[in-house]
Amino acid sequence: MRDLLAEAAVLLPDLTALRRDFHAHPEVGLDLPRTQAAVLEAIADLDVEVTTGTGTTSVVAVLRGTHPDRGADAPAVLLRGDMDALPLTEATAEPFAATNGAMHACGHDLHTAGLVGALRLLAAHRDELRGDVVAMFQPGEEGFNGASVMIDEGVLDAAGSRAIAAFGVHVNTSERGIVSTKPGTLQAGSSVLQVTVHGRGGHGSQPTQAVDPVPALAEIVTGLQTMVTRRVDLFDPVVLTVTQLSGSEAVNIIPEQASLGATVRTLSQASLETVRDQATQLATGIAAAHGCTAEVDFEVQYPVTVNDAAETAWAVDRLRDLLGDDRVQVVAQPIMASEDFSFVLAEVPGTYMMLGAGRTDVPAEQQGDNHSPFVIFDDTVLTEQAAILSHLAITRLA
Repeated sequence: MRDLLAEAAVLLPDLTALRRDFHAHPEVGLDLPRTQAAVLEAIADLDVEVTTGTGTTSVVAVLRGTHPDRGADAPAVLLRGDMDALPLTEATAEPFAATNGAMHACGHDLHTAGLVGALRLLAAHRDELRGDVVAMFQPGEEGFNGASVMIDEGVLDAAGSRAIAAFGVHVNTSERGIVSTKPGTLQAGSSVLQVTVHGRGGHGSQPTQAVDPVPALAEIVTGLQTMVTRRVDLFDPVVLTVTQLSGSEAVNIIPEQASLGATVRTLSQASLETVRDQATQLATGIAAAHGCTAEVDFEVQYPVTVNDAAETAWAVDRLRDLLGDDRVQVVAQPIMASEDFSFVLAEVPGTYMMLGAGRTDVPAEQQGDNHSPFVIFDDTVLTEQAAILSHLAITRLA
């Protein structure tokens, strides 16, 4: 009887070393040459079919099952691990902290090492696989839509036919080893709102001789916050957070223009359209009231992440078999973070889930959270990460 958790625990020292190497040398975006090379080296001794991307430094590894009942038209399951970091200066005291101005502040170093571990477990149980496993090592999740690049390059059909199911695991700083997911909408869609207010520049000492775009922009910022609470259905929530402001580069100059950038998270097409329309109306109206004009750009980045109901019910049962009932939670509400695995789940039925990797050796307030320069994770959770992915692949292909 296989015990994937015990087998993964044997791999833990090597997976931890690999994760910490990724963490110490983070790379951002679609071009991750060092990370790609490290992944290729880590799986070089496995009997897998490897291809690398042309539009990005992705790695796709196909592991062929050898079960006696495997047929010529054997199915395939896809497992995903994202590899990119954030443009964020690390502020932790970890001995393997990054020093190059980037940081694995969202746990993708764990995702990548965990997928390597899953491949190792699956290679050891190749004779149990009634089909094939596609390991999707993906760059560019953090705003670069690397998933779509890999889909365009054929990752969903890498085994020779379309994958029948897709699974991914994302760590967070909740209780270590607890898996949470839900059928249907799990995570929000992500959009970017950019507003540029055009006025007429001048000297800071003579505002009456200029048309100052800064007060108009400031009113737009507060107006957007009010808009979300007054124009959007309370039961179809939206998060709109202004994160960027820019104006004059000199303190005594009234700029010709001032601009803002905001991230927008929505859970439905209806709320997305409401925010897009209302934000445009609000920005142009406030700008006009100040004698300015406004240019509004609303770009949809990632759609809502939707778990297939049947696949998720099945996955929850299999995870309870692996981990125990008390370590698997079906949550009631989606979260407002977004994820480009949504593009995979729009093409292939599957399940995305969260895995707690919170540390127990430090106070919770000192751990930070995903995307914080202070965030730290418990990398012993690589045991669960590898076991979960491999267990889902073996049992789904059965």
